[in-house]
Amino acid sequence: MTGPVIEPATLCSIITSLATESNTHLRGGMRNLLDLPWVCELARSTPVREAASSVLGLDCFAVRGLFFDKSVDANWRVPWHQDLTVAVREKHEVEGFGPWSIKANVHHVQAPEILLTHMLAVRIHLDDCGPNNGPLRLIPNSHSIGILSPASIEKCVTDREPEVGVAEAGSILGFRPLLLHASSSASEPCHRRVIHLEFAAFTLPGGLEWRWRV
Repeated sequence: MTGPVIEPATLCSIITSLATESNTHLRGGMRNLLDLPWVCELARSTPVREAASSVLGLDCFAVRGLFFDKSVDANWRVPWHQDLTVAVREKHEVEGFGPWSIKANVHHVQAPEILLTHMLAVRIHLDDCGPNNGPLRLIPNSHSIGILSPASIEKCVTDREPEVGVAEAGSILGFRPLLLHASSSASEPCHRRVIHLEFAAFTLPGGLEWRWRV
């Protein structure tokens, strides 16, 4: 977790841009953010690129973008899980990939463990997120165990103490997709807006192509 690295004026611009998007009426946020030019600019911005490249190297690129808005009207909880799917242009049956799904008209597929270990999620916090606003909780080093079964997830969560991702507006949190993470409903709900960008630095095999490469 960094301290605030996104300028307040940039945060205001992002929030204004999100408010004008036609899909923001969807409960809790929206998908396919990298279809939006200003989100692509954010993914290429110095603070975000530095966060991603410090882990993945200078050749990394953004491959998916999501927006989450936990609020009074959308105060949900997320159980413990790992992020296992990637977004691709077309469906091709490739050994080690699957199952398949379609989310917001985009093909998604569970990727092999070896590829997921070389990806990074970068979260840009648009609001202050304190301990009562449903912050992300993470199990340290759980990404090193691999893809976990439900029983293994339960055991890992029982045996290890989670870290709580409290954050100031403008701060960035980076974590591996295989890191176990969850969030509770906010006990004092207000806007907890987050732009979630996923980065990689490799080409997909077997004719598969990233849906976005920014």
